[in-house]
Amino acid sequence: MSSQRGPARGGERDAATPGSVCSGTIRSARPWPHAAARRQARSRLFTMSLANSTLLQSPPARVIPLSLLVERAVPEAAIDGDARCFVHSVTADSRSVEAGACFVAVRGTNRDGHDYLAEAAARGAAALVVERGRSPGADIAVPVVQVPDTAWALAKLAAEHSGLAAIQREGRLRVVGVTGTNGKSTFCYLMRSILHQAGHRSALLGTIQYDLLRRTIPAPMTTPPSVELSQMLVEAAEAGAAFAVMEVSSHALSQRRTDGILFHVAVFTNLTRDHLDYHRDFDSYLAAKRRLFQALPPHATAVVNDQDANAESVLAACRAGVLRYGFGDQDVHAVARSMTAEGNEFDLVTPHGPIHVRSPLVGTHNVANAMAAAAAAIALRIGLEEIRRGIEAVDYIPGRLERIPHPAAPFSVLVDYAHTDDALRNVLQAVRNFAPDRPLTVVFGCGGDRDRSKRPLMARAAAALADKIVVTSDNPRTEDPEAIIEQVVAGFDADHRRRVAVLVDRREAIQRAIAEAQPGEVVLLAGKGHETYQEVQGQRLDFDDRVVAAQALQRRFGSRT
Repeated sequence: MSSQRGPARGGERDAATPGSVCSGTIRSARPWPHAAARRQARSRLFTMSLANSTLLQSPPARVIPLSLLVERAVPEAAIDGDARCFVHSVTADSRSVEAGACFVAVRGTNRDGHDYLAEAAARGAAALVVERGRSPGADIAVPVVQVPDTAWALAKLAAEHSGLAAIQREGRLRVVGVTGTNGKSTFCYLMRSILHQAGHRSALLGTIQYDLLRRTIPAPMTTPPSVELSQMLVEAAEAGAAFAVMEVSSHALSQRRTDGILFHVAVFTNLTRDHLDYHRDFDSYLAAKRRLFQALPPHATAVVNDQDANAESVLAACRAGVLRYGFGDQDVHAVARSMTAEGNEFDLVTPHGPIHVRSPLVGTHNVANAMAAAAAAIALRIGLEEIRRGIEAVDYIPGRLERIPHPAAPFSVLVDYAHTDDALRNVLQAVRNFAPDRPLTVVFGCGGDRDRSKRPLMARAAAALADKIVVTSDNPRTEDPEAIIEQVVAGFDADHRRRVAVLVDRREAIQRAIAEAQPGEVVLLAGKGHETYQEVQGQRLDFDDRVVAAQALQRRFGSRT
């Protein structure tokens, strides 16, 4: 791991880091932690999350001569010292160094791994990997490998040492990666279903879970750190996976976690403002996404949403072939037939002919996700019939417009992960499309320690499309939840505020929305989706919108019969 002591690279800000439930009004009498304390809390919680989810299994020991490892993984490197030593493991965590480890000194958000070289050497490191111009000191008698970028080197060394690089060189595992602000999880589920229909076993790594075939792990972050990522892909390949479908976050790309992976297909869904607390500005966010496509080899394929304003910028310096999708005349495009509460019916027009699709997933945005999956499948030379069956087989994605049913309820309750203004707008519009005359209530909040500028934008998206609005807590993390809510409410104008209720306690907000729902109404619980926790002040307690909603329905209508 790397978000803790020696080599902290900075935690992934879209990670599922721990927290606790807002049960009752959260008071802000005591001072809120400063930034350094918040970062330390995230680091500790990420470590706990990995341990609690048994994310890592001890991989089989691999012993490789340093000279061979460097030659294969980072041939640009220069070795100072005896390169005949043997490497037993690769790590960027000085505390996990054992005899024979290759310690990679990565510069993180809070700490610099170069400050822990002496500690790593004292723990028995076989070699130290540093950035050019950084010296471990004359008193450290350990071979030193100098590289231009240690985060890049970590990913390359981890892939080579774990065996992933060899597996990919042999063609035993093909990887499909998807990046974008919205739609990544849905794409992955659709893509995996298509692969299944085509007779291929595949692993899935993303925001919801890591499915490695022999075991499934709740995901503590969208894209795992370099070392763990390589180990998981090897585990999946050894379990029989011919493909891996994975979400690639902007944090992972910025921190070069995926630089050791050969992607056969890379998909760009869309780009709207998000994670600007980490990337600082939109151009940096876009540049991070672009990395995935710049790294593609010429024989790979880039699949892009041609109707996104950033599509051409994403493809800058991309050497791979390109497939475009959209609602116009792109390589893969859709012609909508009907969109109802039961799903979407549409024609997919492809370079190999049309497909008529009846998908249980609702909303225009899910037609776009289906186009992306179809284009990626075409790049992998999967047949049209398998594509159709794969799309139609996916009837829901956990926490993505997921229905919470009760046989006696005369209204609908939906849970969705929408946590950006664009995602919230898309989901609300989807509901409006299939239920245009039904009252619509939305319950939402905004996460703490994240981009504050999107908070009033979320309010405006809700005000534009919902009849009633309940603003509540999301994952406040180390911020004062009442202060977050104030920043959200600032986005409503005077007319909108008459339709807005504020309840700090998310459980109470959900319960009240369901208790007051009228026949025919649609209640949308937005922001947390599949998440089974709520983060408050460095703690994580159980909280699941779906469970809370089901309990509220039972309280109002009794147990299901």
